Amino acid sequence: MSKGFDSIISKVGTCGMKTVSIAVAQDSAVLEAVKAAKERNIANAILVGDEEKIKEVAASIDMDLTGYEIIHEPDMVQASLIAVKLAHDGKADMYMKGLVDTKNFLKSVLDKEVGLRTGKPLSHVAVFDIPNAENLLFLTDVAFITYPTLEDKVNIINNTVPVAKACGVDCPKVAPLAAVEVVNPKMPNTVEAAELTKMNAEGQITDCIVDGPLSLDLAIDPEAALHKGATDRKIQGDADILLFPDIHAGNLVYKALVHTVPGVKNGCILTGTKVPVILTSRSDTFETKVNSIALAAVVAEEMKKMN
Repeated sequence: MSKGFDSIISKVGTCGMKTVSIAVAQDSAVLEAVKAAKERNIANAILVGDEEKIKEVAASIDMDLTGYEIIHEPDMVQASLIAVKLAHDGKADMYMKGLVDTKNFLKSVLDKEVGLRTGKPLSHVAVFDIPNAENLLFLTDVAFITYPTLEDKVNIINNTVPVAKACGVDCPKVAPLAAVEVVNPKMPNTVEAAELTKMNAEGQITDCIVDGPLSLDLAIDPEAALHKGATDRKIQGDADILLFPDIHAGNLVYKALVHTVPGVKNGCILTGTKVPVILTSRSDTFETKVNSIALAAVVAEEMKKMN
């Protein structure tokens, strides 16, 4: 398939329109994204929240609510539980945060009765469509797990590989990043990166290629890999998934791409859940929210096939 978010949106068209449940839907930025997602045949939505406020916000953005199911629940916590239950029960293919604080939203995701637990740890993946880049780039974890252990990193890889596959990457190349590309016992991240590489070689991590430790330039720049003589590496500037050593490194790279690269597009989801979870920030652009819905839709289709 061709690369980029346009191709992801096209792919949604081949697997049928999905349904997203929105927790506390009276949010103009989210409703604008929902409106666009429906117009582009990406997803319909079930809107859970204060019905009067939902209608007020919809009117302010010229959104026709005909065809949308609205479930009235003015209490934000209860609205989140109702919305997440729709996904839990299979009535929605994905779950999205509206005008509710992140803490209560995540509480609903993790609720033991109606939430989206699978027994696996949750992790976050950001997908970037960078102008002039040949492939999509998957960044993880940039927003959820602060200081991942070796076990966490295995789970993050296992959560992210299906996302890359859903976006058309048959055998994702995973680069566990560090400041250097050689193992240094005084730098624990390099030791863990080498361990992940070994686990992949021994079949404990599957459906991908893991090669680390790698510095960022070797992971994403073929010319840098050539100049540094890294021609014996499995990844030579062509990584698909960048596995960050901690949230600081990941978040800094994420924000650098968002705020300094003209024309960059991105979308984000939480993984390790029963269905994809769309946890966007209020500072995210309208396009990022729409892209995140499209990303969740293709991942939901992939999960449906796997199950």
